[in-house]
Amino acid sequence: MKTVRLEKLTWVLIYGGIFMAMLGLWVIDDNAALGHSLSWGGGLAILVGVLLIWLRSRRGDAAELPDEGTPR
Repeated sequence: MKTVRLEKLTWVLIYGGIFMAMLGLWVIDDNAALGHSLSWGGGLAILVGVLLIWLRSRRGDAAELPDEGTPR
């Protein structure tokens, strides 16, 4: 996976997770099951995004790998 694609995925997961968690907290009073599901799903997305930031910091710039469909 290219670094640019990894960075885009990271921030989509983080900001999408924040949105889902806030939506879950807003809905939790009316529908507890839906609110908890959204909050936990959003928290999980944030956690995966933070994990991808850590992964990116460990890879360095020398780890630029071609996409899956690109011949080597």
